[in-house]
Parts: sequence; C-alpha cells; structure tokens
Amino acid sequence: MPAKPGVYRMLGADGEVLYVGKAKSLKNRVSMYAQGRGHTNAIYRMIHQTASMEIIVTATETEALLLETNMIKRLKPRYNVLMRDDKSFPYIAIRTDHITAALQKHRGAKSFKGKFYGPFASAGAVNRTLNTLQKAFLLRSCSDSTFSARTRPCMLYQIKRCAAPCVDLVGAEEYAGLVKDATDFLEGRSVELQDRLAVEMRDASDKLEFEHAARLRNRIRALASVRAAQGINPSTFDEADVFALYNEGGQSCIQVFFFRAGQNWGNRAYFPRHNAEEAPADILSAFLAQFYDDREPPKLVLTSIEPTDRELLEEALCLRAECKVEIRKPERGEKREIVDAALLNAREALGRRMAETGSVAKLLDGVQEVFGLALRPERIEVYDNSHIQGTNALGAMIVAGPEGFTKNQYRKFNMKTEEFGGDDFAMMKAMIRRRFARMLAEREDDDAPPRKRGGGERKRAGGAKSVGRRRHSPSVSFADSSPVNGRAEDGGGKIADGGVDFSKERDVEAADTKFAAWPDLVLIDGGEGQLNAALDALQELGLKNKIRIAGIAKGVDRDAGRERFFIPGRAPFRLDEKSPVLYYLQRLRDEAHRFAIGAHRGKRSAGLVKNPLDEIGGIGPARKRALLDRFGSARGVSRAGLAELEGVEGVNKELAKRIYDFFRDNRG
Repeated sequence: MPAKPGVYRMLGADGEVLYVGKAKSLKNRVSMYAQGRGHTNAIYRMIHQTASMEIIVTATETEALLLETNMIKRLKPRYNVLMRDDKSFPYIAIRTDHITAALQKHRGAKSFKGKFYGPFASAGAVNRTLNTLQKAFLLRSCSDSTFSARTRPCMLYQIKRCAAPCVDLVGAEEYAGLVKDATDFLEGRSVELQDRLAVEMRDASDKLEFEHAARLRNRIRALASVRAAQGINPSTFDEADVFALYNEGGQSCIQVFFFRAGQNWGNRAYFPRHNAEEAPADILSAFLAQFYDDREPPKLVLTSIEPTDRELLEEALCLRAECKVEIRKPERGEKREIVDAALLNAREALGRRMAETGSVAKLLDGVQEVFGLALRPERIEVYDNSHIQGTNALGAMIVAGPEGFTKNQYRKFNMKTEEFGGDDFAMMKAMIRRRFARMLAEREDDDAPPRKRGGGERKRAGGAKSVGRRRHSPSVSFADSSPVNGRAEDGGGKIADGGVDFSKERDVEAADTKFAAWPDLVLIDGGEGQLNAALDALQELGLKNKIRIAGIAKGVDRDAGRERFFIPGRAPFRLDEKSPVLYYLQRLRDEAHRFAIGAHRGKRSAGLVKNPLDEIGGIGPARKRALLDRFGSARGVSRAGLAELEGVEGVNKELAKRIYDFFRDNRG
C-alpha cells in the first residue's frame, strides 16, 4: 500500500463490496486493520470476511472524502453508515425566463432562469407557503402555455390569488413591484416589507382609498401568518442547517432543520443504517458527507456533537459551495437552544420509530405463522390490477416490510390488451410472469452471487435488527403451521407443499436493480382464480415451488373482516375478525388497491389529453405548436393536404409526407 491519500474497498470472496473507506495514508489505515486487535465485533467480522482489497490513490484527503461518499451512495456496502432517504428537496422558484414572472414549486435540476428559495423539508411545507404567498403577492402560478392562451381571468383571480397579468388586469410596472415584494420576503426582508406595507395601508386609508387599504391589510396578514407558522425564527443567523443526532439501542435518528433567510423552512427526520457499535461522531460525519453529496450546503452547519474529521468535511463542503462553510457545535445562546430543540425532536422521532418497529415485528411474526414461513418475512409483495373493460389496464405491486411500506420499491405494469384480452385472470398471470421473469434476468446479470446467512442469525421480535440490507434468495423454508386466531374451513392446518425442498438460508443483501429482490411472501388481491393464474405464471418460470404465494379475497358482500385466504395445497380459511394480523393484511391489500386505482386514473387522464401528433417522429414542441396554430387542432392537421402541410414553418416535404401518411394509415 502506498503512504498516500486515497479510497480503499474491502471485498468479500464473491467480489461483493463490504466496506468503502478513505484514508490520509492508505498504508497506515490498512495496517490498523491488519493488527487484529482493538476492533469492534462488527469490524472484526468485516475483516474476517474480506478476501481482497482495491485502492484508488487521490491527490488530497479531501478528494478521497468526496470519492468515498460517491462510492458509498452508489455501492451501498453493508458495513458503511448509509443515509437511507436521499430524495431531493422541494424549492420555491420565481421563474424569470418569461416576460411575466411566475411563482411555483420546483424539485430537481435548476434548468431554467430564475431565483430558487429552499430547501423546504417537505412538499407540504412548500404548498402551504405557496398558498399564503399567492394571497400576499398575487403572482401567477400557471404554465406559460396556459398564460398565453387565456382570454379571461381564471378562478385564481376570482378568489384573489392572482392579479391576472394574462389579461392585463395589472400593469407591467405594478406586477414587477409584486415580484420584488415576493423576492424581498423570500430573501429575509420580511419585517421591512411588512413595515412598508403598513405605511402604504395608512396612506391609502388617509386618502379614503379603502379598497386598496383592505388589499394591503390582507397582504400584511398573510405575511404575518407565514412567519407565525414557521415557528422558530432565529435572530443570530440568516442561513443554516441544523443536525441533531440521538442514539439509543443501536439505532439513531438525525433530525435536520432548515433555516433560510432568517426563517424556519421545516425539518425532517432520518434514520441512517449503521452497525450498533458505531460511534455517534462517526455516524454524523458519514451522514453529513452523504447528505451534501448532491446538495448545496449553507454557510453555517450546526450540530449537536462534533463530527469526526470536522475540518476535512468543512474543506469538502467549501469546494462544493464555492464559499466558506463552517461546521459548529454551539455551546450557548440561541444557536444552542435551536440545536437542543432539534435534539428533542430526534429523541421523540426515534422513540416513535422503535415503538412502531416493535409492533410491526409482532405482526410479521403473526404473518409468518399464518402462511407457514420459516422466518419472519422482511419483504412482502402485494399485487392488484385495474382497468375498465380492458382499457388503460395497469398492474401494481407494493412492497412492505419491518419498516412499513417501502414506496421506492413500488412498481407499475402497463398492460396491453393483447396480453390478457380483457380477462382479469390472464392479466394477473401476465403481470406475475413479467415481474418474475425480470427478476430472474436481473439476477443472472448480477456478477456477484448472493451472500447467505442462516436463519439462526436473525433476532426475534423485540431484538436488534440484523446489520445490512438483504438480498432475498429462492432458498426460503416454509414451516407447517395453522393460522393465528383463525380457522381453516376444512378443519385442517397442515400446508402441503408437495415435498418441496427449501433450505432456511436467506440472502443478506437486496439487489440494487428494479426487480432482482426475492420476496418472502407474495399476496394476490383476489380469490382462487387469480391465485391459480399467478401460479401458472410461476410454473412457466420454474418458480412455482420456490415462492410462497397466497390470495386474499374479499368476504361475502365484500365485508371487511370476512376475507378468505387461499394457499396452494390447503383449503381456504379465514382469520378471526378481531385479529391484528388480519387488520395488517387488510392494510396491505388496501394499499395495493389504492396504488393500482391511482395509477390507473393517472393513465386514463393522460390518455384524455394525448395528442396524436406526439406519436409522429420528428415533431417536437415547436413544430407541434406551428401545426396547431395553422390548423387549430390535431383533427385539422389530419384533414390537411400535403401542400398545406408543407406550407407550415419548419415542416419539410419528408415530414409533411410522414404526417399525411400517419393519419391516412390510422384511418385505414
């Protein structure tokens, strides 16, 4: 190993990345691992499983830190601290790429001209603020196309949420003043703005312009309500992120508060994954590096404890922000009070999560017993479909586990009528076939074979959770058992699996691809017909005896509480109407139904506004607009002759012939 800064990866015998670390001197850091003493149990296990190492030498330790963070987020090694939720934050944007500025919510890349204010902790916080800002400043929130097409004011003008610049009910100079007022407020000059509006209100009242004075009064009230709803508004700093870590029972919660322009713009709780023996300072250091990997940091970061490598983190954040960034643990004053408030929130959030996790673990133990699983299920997949007489057909898969619904694992399946011919059973079969065929294909593409561990390594309900993410494998055992608080209608309780040989081992890591994860239990929303259709699909893929699958059908008259459960090789049965396990399974079924119906409605709505021109290659927004401006509608385009099409700006002879043939072929 060279005595230079860099990043090292510790690899298992199967090539899986166990750990990614950075070092000022690779030689010294690796020598510490090689000593074989003074390590925690987790580090000892990691060293024991390491078969080889790979290194990347960098010019500085700061570069090593940035590279390490990027690799951790991409590879997700099981022995690293991982920030589980890395979704982007919403912002409020004042778009200035149009002659009439617009106020709107924005998430993602800042790809247009304008000013961005945030981040806000949640979309709800942005929506509430936008709602009030519309009352206060009357800025438009419509799209440019809607704005240009208006001939009369919309409903927002009627309810006093917009000044209607689209139909010139407000002058350009007056509207620019509203935009400036909104900018002043979002940039922290709210007190000065309210004082100025108060002066204008009194002047208007003195001049007997009572309607104008009333409008100014309403704006002042709206601005005051925003500040009141934001809770803590600091006076000793304008911009900062606050991180407070609370650790208990081998689990941690990091509460993050966002302050911008002297205003509190919300908070969010994170629960990073880490070893139970990890030091809090190390957890916070790793979390901060990952948190700001794709976000711009503020000039001040306040923490409840000093993170490891604070100076190195500051240097890395300075490079990202292109300005000085300070990480500070305040000892007294207002900053300390704000950090303490965040710490209290972190403690309460962790307490709630641990209580919820314990109750869910008990429910999953009940599910294990009901469906005869050898281990407590950690990945339950529920399937439902939705269509109207075969149109806009869509299948849905939701995923649940010890931490509740895993929404980033939800999947939608756009089904074509030729796949199922309007038959519900055939649609379920096609969806299950597609999902598990993708699973087999993605697992074959995975270079590293799955790691396994025996069922005995797993703690029971109430115990510490296993370290690392799991990759489910086909080697899952089903134990014979009867339902909890339930009864089998045939009086029997034994599950006949047809002599299938299942081992009790399960993969530790979940694959990072879309469909490679192996479920512990598959639930079908439907009765025996849907279940048999799903079994036929698994039979075609050679998976019929390798996946536990069951159907959940609504009871007589579709009464909740009288659901019937179907398992291959066993008579249908019901659970006690007051069984907590039944309530849990109903929640899973209802969530799948909600997701399927919502996705179907979205697909149906999109179909209503779909334009045939979008299906023709070579027609982008500009040519589409030119065609619609010339002929008024897609129907008008379909009736146009070749010569008329060629006369449209941007449409040459070849494209005109393509458009002409497209509509004639479709008519045929």
